[in-house]
Amino acid sequence: MKEFSKEVYLKWYEDMTMWRRFEDKCRSLYLKQKIRGFLHLYNGQEAIPAGFTHAMDLSKDSMITAYRCHIHPMAMGVDPKRIMAELCGKATGTSGGMGGSMHIFSKEHRFYGGHGIVGGQIPLGAGIAFADKFFDRKAVNICFFGDGAARQGSLHETFNMAMNWKLPVVFVVENNQYAMGTSVKRTANHEDIYKLGLGYEMPCLAIDAMDPEKVAEAAYEAIERARRGDGPTFIEARTYRFRGHSMSDAEPYRSKDEVAIHKKDDPIELIKARILENNWATEEELEATDNKSRDFVEECIEFMENSPYPTADKVYEYVYSQENYPFLDQLEN
Repeated sequence: MKEFSKEVYLKWYEDMTMWRRFEDKCRSLYLKQKIRGFLHLYNGQEAIPAGFTHAMDLSKDSMITAYRCHIHPMAMGVDPKRIMAELCGKATGTSGGMGGSMHIFSKEHRFYGGHGIVGGQIPLGAGIAFADKFFDRKAVNICFFGDGAARQGSLHETFNMAMNWKLPVVFVVENNQYAMGTSVKRTANHEDIYKLGLGYEMPCLAIDAMDPEKVAEAAYEAIERARRGDGPTFIEARTYRFRGHSMSDAEPYRSKDEVAIHKKDDPIELIKARILENNWATEEELEATDNKSRDFVEECIEFMENSPYPTADKVYEYVYSQENYPFLDQLEN
């Protein structure tokens, strides 16, 4: 794995501050009703995509996740301007304005969604890995899901097949402790979600996911295991979201004091402290990076504002009819 150098830390700081500002601006746009529907923000969890993409081979590895999906594709190389456009339903968005907040997608960067169905991406991640193994691509899929999705039955079916076929996939539960609003403590007789892998003899572990170094170290070991043909790993990335589950979440299940305590472990502040401790940058230089991040997010908004909405005829480009559809005659009879 690439070393944790000055350059890596400075890039992490630049990326993570931009991601945080991007999400904060999305909140503002939602309140202005420029982003419609649902909006799930990622504040507090930035160390996870930072660490994983450090350990991945971005020329061939892929990623799939749930609906809290704005930051993962940026980490994979997708243009944030196009993500902002998609969030606001513009034609220049990653899905032509047809997907919105929960359905960011990029075939070019091997980011396969944004999925609105809870746990729906778990078997899909294994399916991508099956294709990688079938075509001998030497690629690995990183399949993210939340602690709420860990309670879906499809997880067990997928874990069973993935281990049986030694698929090149790394399963990652982003345990931010509350799913949609119910504590992990209340959803099962155990709190160590990673132990679900034990029933399938799948290598599994829990990590401090507020530290990108610890994330990268665990990710690299799991990715290399998958790449050499030894099958999947299940990682419980213990993190904390600083905002509600979605913009409609009043957060009655936790106190402001609890959130404040967890904010002391802010991954961005951790990165900043290490940079300063190692004299890799000054406070002034980091402030300049902050300003650069703020300016870039404003550029994303300008790009979105200057982009058109999809025209009505675009609706018909994404549906099709097939007269000789297989088995149609049996259905009719």
